Amino acid sequence: MILRSPSSVLPGSLEAFLQWEPLDGFKYEWNDGEIIRFEKMKKKHLFLIRKLQQLFFRTSSFSKGAALIMEQDVMLTGIQLRRPDLAFFSGTQIDNSESSNQEPIPEFVIEVISPNDDAEQVEEKLAEYFLAAVRVVWHIYPENEVVYVYTSRKNVKICTDSDTCSAAPIVPDFEITVEQLFSKNPS
Repeated sequence: MILRSPSSVLPGSLEAFLQWEPLDGFKYEWNDGEIIRFEKMKKKHLFLIRKLQQLFFRTSSFSKGAALIMEQDVMLTGIQLRRPDLAFFSGTQIDNSESSNQEPIPEFVIEVISPNDDAEQVEEKLAEYFLAAVRVVWHIYPENEVVYVYTSRKNVKICTDSDTCSAAPIVPDFEITVEQLFSKNPS
């Protein structure tokens, strides 16, 4: 849902948005003056996020100081602040972020797509990620148990059943089959 109408309650600038603390429990993003509201994460989504983080903890990237961070503010451009469900930052990016004026851009992003997410907005955000130099994007559709693995807007692998989803070349040892991802087993 895009909130377009001006209101004394809604922030009117990016600076105000960054200071804003909404009390309604929703997740918000800023896109060139538009405030975009997303529904709360569903319990099934939390299960997936936990499973993906547990998988990440077993990668060589994790042992080298990288992190897979949930709902991290990501400034794609000076006018676009997005909050992907999970964003990968290398150890070097994290180490350099304190001394750099530039915001780090994750090289790998995971979005868990809800039935009420607008398809146009999902596509728009995908385009923004690749324009900002994200190199791998996963779109997970829990209701259909399918994962779209993008390495560009034109290069997508649609994974179902026993297909393996991979974050290569960014995190080559971060891979899981769709069956494993959606199984009720914790790991």
